[in-house]
Amino acid sequence: MDWLTILTTTVHAAIGWEVVVYGLAAIGVNIHFGYTGLLNFGQAAFMAVAGYGLAVTIVVIGLPFWVGILVGLAGAVLLALLLGVPTLRLRADYLAIVTIAAAEIIRLIFRSVAFKETFGGSDGRRGFNNDFYAINPFPPGHYGIGPFGFNERTFWLLVVGWVTLAVCCAVVYLLMKSPWGRVLKAIREDEEAVRSLGKNVFSYKMQSLILGGVIGALGGFFYGLYNGSVQPDVFGTEMTFFAYTIVILGGAARVLGPVVGAMVFWVLFVFIGNFLSEAVRAGYITVITETQVGPIRYALVGLGFILLLVFRPQGIFGDKREIALDAR
Repeated sequence: MDWLTILTTTVHAAIGWEVVVYGLAAIGVNIHFGYTGLLNFGQAAFMAVAGYGLAVTIVVIGLPFWVGILVGLAGAVLLALLLGVPTLRLRADYLAIVTIAAAEIIRLIFRSVAFKETFGGSDGRRGFNNDFYAINPFPPGHYGIGPFGFNERTFWLLVVGWVTLAVCCAVVYLLMKSPWGRVLKAIREDEEAVRSLGKNVFSYKMQSLILGGVIGALGGFFYGLYNGSVQPDVFGTEMTFFAYTIVILGGAARVLGPVVGAMVFWVLFVFIGNFLSEAVRAGYITVITETQVGPIRYALVGLGFILLLVFRPQGIFGDKREIALDAR
């Protein structure tokens, strides 16, 4: 077996672009679910709106890169308002129903033939990351030690991505230590008690939904910038479920939980897949073929997280009381 290849891909997965994308998505979910108790199952929609906002602004309209960033963020704020206004005064499970439906509606709109000239249909949009790499200060070359490194383009994206992750974690830490954050956690524990103290619960929930959606939208930007394209089917419900898995793995309502959870999630995901592929290729495993490794990898990772929820539901850093939601 090629252990060097397995080790190299695993190390890359621990700090790679997937951790940046899903870490940001999970930070947003952590604000919604972990701190406020909002069941937002449409985080992929915020990521899709941001990614397509950037792509359409540059490719279709022809505006500069930074305008595309602002358009994507504005789209995430607008989506949060559209989802929150009719649902946040109702029970928590109504938000879950609306957001998972809205995420699918948005995906189908981006995929629609009727809007193909704008969104590109099932092929999506591509070729909008040139301006981002044009400001890359790193000259061409290899950055790392031996095989454990990246080219200048990926290294630039990772530097910006990890700085963004650090800033988001710092913002969440400061906010949750502030009176505003304490109100959010109080809403999660007992919404009626907070309302009896004269707080506008709807306003705080809306602010939480917008903040978490905007941070999740940053993940949509980095996905598009790394791949140089956005396709509607990428932003399916599994993206949101991965973000929830990462939050629970790292620990709900913990500042670093989403980042550590994303690292562990992708290390396990990549390691299991590459280990099984190498074992099949070397003849150590003969009961499956290499094409069957993908589905089996999902099954094994899923089984591992089921066991995690059984034996340590609070995750790595969390407290199991943080995920005991009251959906009244």
